[in-house]
Amino acid sequence: MFYLASTAIIVIGLIAFFSKGLVIGIDFAGGTEVLVRFQNDVEINNIRTAMDLSGITGSEIKTLGNERDILIRTAEPGEGTTVSDRIREGLTKNVPGNTFEILRIDKVGPKIGKELSTSAIYATLFSLIAILIYLAFRFEFLYALGSVVALLHDVLITLGIVALTGVLFPSMNLELNQGMVAAFLTLIGFSVNDTVVVFDRIRENIKLFKSESIFTVMNKSLNYTLNRTIITNGTVFITVLILLIFGGEVNRSFAYTFLIGIITGTYSSIYVAGAFVVDAKGYLDKRRTPAGARKVAVTKA
Repeated sequence: MFYLASTAIIVIGLIAFFSKGLVIGIDFAGGTEVLVRFQNDVEINNIRTAMDLSGITGSEIKTLGNERDILIRTAEPGEGTTVSDRIREGLTKNVPGNTFEILRIDKVGPKIGKELSTSAIYATLFSLIAILIYLAFRFEFLYALGSVVALLHDVLITLGIVALTGVLFPSMNLELNQGMVAAFLTLIGFSVNDTVVVFDRIRENIKLFKSESIFTVMNKSLNYTLNRTIITNGTVFITVLILLIFGGEVNRSFAYTFLIGIITGTYSSIYVAGAFVVDAKGYLDKRRTPAGARKVAVTKA
């Protein structure tokens, strides 16, 4: 049941992601981003007209929290501060009677943006491989594989839910930037820690309850660690929720992504990682047991 639920969420989320549910940040897309604060409220259409008159067409323009803070993002090429200077001049000339100040200017070249994108993908993949190797030495390869499957599940579900939020609530201004990538890497470390605690208890209980099935041992181990999981993850959840509410626009993508990741990480430690190991062990045991022996066991039962 939970396999189906997770698969459905992942599929819906990926559809949202590939249908432009998330804005690609300037870190990866490249271009120039200028955050402007006007003295009085200003219409988005007026800003767009001002940019068009300045020759900077196709700009992405949106408000940040109020009608005075305007974010202007453009892929317009230009050396140094050429583009930002043109934006400043265009606003001064074409939005008269409303003084403004430049709060932030970010510029990333297309080559650097591509390198950052590649580095982000490599960082995620190598972290999963490193965790797989470490857990294979500490436990068994099957347990390590279960952990990595759960982590991949966490990343995909979190990415999908964040993208879906971007589609349903565009006013949240979520974007795929370095902060969001940092949230995914933090999520991987956070989630695997919880899974390791569960698996460690399973390893202990297998020795204590040798006559019981892996399913029963897994159930007991999850129940033993459930209280610790809820208290620890709940504390982190409250902290990140406060960061989301009071952290401002700069931290919103990181905080929201990690907040969803805490929920999916807790869920996967209980319903995915352990379940995968139980099902995989059951499948391997059936493969190892001859068909005749299974028939005799069923007849005796």
